[in-house]
Amino acid sequence: MSHTFCTYQNSIKRIVLHACIGLLLIACAGTEAEQEPGPNPPTTSAAKKVFRVAVQPYGGFPPAEVQQVSEALTSMLGAQVLILPNRPLPESAFIHVKSPRYRADSLLAHLKRSKAPHVYCVLGLSQKDISATKRGKDGQVKQPEFKYRDWGVFGLGYMPGAACVVSTFRLPKGKPSYLMRLKKISVHELGHNLGLPHCPMEGCVMMDAAETIQTIDRVKLAFCEKCWNAVQTKLKKEGFETALGGSTGI
Repeated sequence: MSHTFCTYQNSIKRIVLHACIGLLLIACAGTEAEQEPGPNPPTTSAAKKVFRVAVQPYGGFPPAEVQQVSEALTSMLGAQVLILPNRPLPESAFIHVKSPRYRADSLLAHLKRSKAPHVYCVLGLSQKDISATKRGKDGQVKQPEFKYRDWGVFGLGYMPGAACVVSTFRLPKGKPSYLMRLKKISVHELGHNLGLPHCPMEGCVMMDAAETIQTIDRVKLAFCEKCWNAVQTKLKKEGFETALGGSTGI
């Protein structure tokens, strides 16, 4: 066999060998690509949103009381509660008409502006006095105007809306009923955020306080069946996880 022919054969062998190696590499690359996990496939059912409520303590509001309110919101509404860092009351809400106090409507606007997008609504807690203008069913300032133009309140909330605020200024401290009153008022105002009006049902937490703290003591820390059904319907319609607890069959 001539040297030229052997060289030719060797060349052919090298070409075939290189081709086989190339095909083998391509096959391995293809196998690795097929085995590599891709992104999670989309779920067929729509994911439920989490019902989150933020609590904004103002002016050194006691942490233990913030915790009590947060636990009430979770047990009553199934809310995931986010406790925000304590901050000073905004000076823009301060007034001195009858006495040094803060306008509740200004606080609501402040809370709404600072609310995070992933939070449904935010509850402000203050030890300072808060006030609002009390109006009749006709929308006019209740008479006598000098009394109701700037009227001290336990709390105020948008209905429906993204913010509510509660003050402990008018709740006598040191009484066994103090914390229960605070929790009832907080749940009441959050109920307004969820679109609930005042309820005529005796014992329902959504009863109007009617300018007296005795009404707060008469109600339970519970929604009546009608108000509770309205809460569940609203949350479900807006795609939130079904709330917990709430109604005790009042």
